[in-house]
Amino acid sequence: MNGQELLKDKNWVVVGDVLNPSKFAYKIKNRLTEAGYNVFLVNPRDKSGEVFSGLEDIHEQVDVIDLCINPHIGMEIMEEAYALGIHKVLIQPGAGSEEIISFCKEKDMVCIESCVLVELSKKGI
Repeated sequence: MNGQELLKDKNWVVVGDVLNPSKFAYKIKNRLTEAGYNVFLVNPRDKSGEVFSGLEDIHEQVDVIDLCINPHIGMEIMEEAYALGIHKVLIQPGAGSEEIISFCKEKDMVCIESCVLVELSKKGI
């Protein structure tokens, strides 16, 4: 599977600093939304109540996680994703680690290292 195939799924979670306009998570959230995807926002560090603090708080189907956060926190997110039966992740540049990649392979999760903004532009979106 590759990044283009992940774009066939419509329910995405963007994990990162999704409320900060200077961050890529914010830009990714906007591009996915503009392209017609259902986008849920997760930032475990945010206490504003405007976004979900974890995946377990989302009561909708989640197809793909876009990981755009520090790899240490990203590993916690991946463990939570696996426990919840979410098995696809796109890892943004800088958000990955050997630990995350190994975990995904060990758990037979689809793990693509790419940039969703690039993948969307390849698709002409």
